[in-house]
Amino acid sequence: MGRAALGRLAPALRPAVDPRELRPRVVHFGLGAFHRAHQALYTERASARSGEPWGIVAVAPRSDAAVAAMRAQDCLYSLTERRPEGPVTRVVGSVTEALAMRRDAVRVDALLASPEVTAVTLTITEKGYHRRPGDGELDIRAPEIAADLAAPEGGGLTTVVGRIAAGLAARMRATGAPLSLVSCDNMAANGAALATVVRGFVAASSWPSRQALLDWMADSVAFPATVVDRIVPATADADRRAAEAALGVRDRVPVVGEPYRSWVLEDSFAGPRPPWELDGALFVADVAPYQLTKLRLLNGAHSALAHLGAVAGCGTVADALSTDWGERLVRGLCAEVGPTLPVGGPDPAAYADDLVERFRNPSMRHLLRQIGSDSSLKIPERWFGALRALRSASAHAPVLELALAGWAHATRPGRDGGQLYGTTDPAADALGAGRRDAPDTEDTVRRLLRVVGAADLAEDAALVGAVTARLPALRAGRIEI
Repeated sequence: MGRAALGRLAPALRPAVDPRELRPRVVHFGLGAFHRAHQALYTERASARSGEPWGIVAVAPRSDAAVAAMRAQDCLYSLTERRPEGPVTRVVGSVTEALAMRRDAVRVDALLASPEVTAVTLTITEKGYHRRPGDGELDIRAPEIAADLAAPEGGGLTTVVGRIAAGLAARMRATGAPLSLVSCDNMAANGAALATVVRGFVAASSWPSRQALLDWMADSVAFPATVVDRIVPATADADRRAAEAALGVRDRVPVVGEPYRSWVLEDSFAGPRPPWELDGALFVADVAPYQLTKLRLLNGAHSALAHLGAVAGCGTVADALSTDWGERLVRGLCAEVGPTLPVGGPDPAAYADDLVERFRNPSMRHLLRQIGSDSSLKIPERWFGALRALRSASAHAPVLELALAGWAHATRPGRDGGQLYGTTDPAADALGAGRRDAPDTEDTVRRLLRVVGAADLAEDAALVGAVTARLPALRAGRIEI
């Protein structure tokens, strides 16, 4: 793979744009598969449809090996969509340069200071923000952040937060051109989270220009919130072989993804940006309804399928959708939870249609064991807010009660000492304490709810009774909707 090989590819396999005609106008932190299957594709198609040369410089915070692999292929790579009818592969050309954040720090700072660069996007995972538990402020005691704060301005920085802060200082001194910093990480209110840690870093620094920088940022730097969605599994050796067979050339850094993708962005940019809406991105005044819809419907349905699918012996999401209850579960959950969602977001019924189509795709082997792990951290966000809203409105919630029973059942210890269906959880010991052969009682359900921080739900006698009543059927392997 490389620019020299493009001429040997069939037109349908080539990039939608000529990468030689693009200019570095977007800097992206995070050289992982999700960015290359999501934002990079949106950017390429926006450039192709607008004629504007929006090239991406991708910066790897840690992996020099990923940078070397991309450079060896002139930053070209293939994306294969795993469609139900068969895979479709094409080369993507919007990434024009790959940099290692530490080794190439001078180049990174120059780009961040350049007025040609008007947008910086990030996929660095929640861990990369170094947020303090509880209030979400920058954790200045985290070793990496503390080391960056102790370093000279712009020198020896190891965190993305510190590197961005230094780049903003250089930009203020150079031209003062406005800039948009766009978090694409899967966090609620990700724009505000990014703004908090970057501003927190500047405020905690000993830089002489810190107050001037904070004042300039208030006027010239935007942090729009986003909601991203696409399932992008890890690339396996079989994917590499399939990409080579489809292209006729070797690709060392292919990515794969489901056909579905979406991107919702807060329309609050500080300056020019790629016209991502030309490829279907949605710009809205408030992304919160979309974020909550994704959390409660998509993520909520995933967790329900994970725990109930395990009871039925299913291994993947598609396996669960192939049962006689899988689609009814998804649609029933969306209908039940829909009234708890704010106005201004997607229609729950139409969203359910999309979920059923996505979940049925047999080419996407999304493991239920993976989804069901760490549930003590997941289900409070995915289920409990909706459940509280429904209980306070005296509304029935039979699907959430069934899902909660599936989770309670799955917390039982298995023969090997782990959780019953092989999932992992940081609270596994507390959840499974004394339950191996003990009967499922209302007291058991109350204790489980208290372990995951839902003491209020544990005191709801009707809810606890309804969940407990579901457990005998689940122990017998029956899913009753």
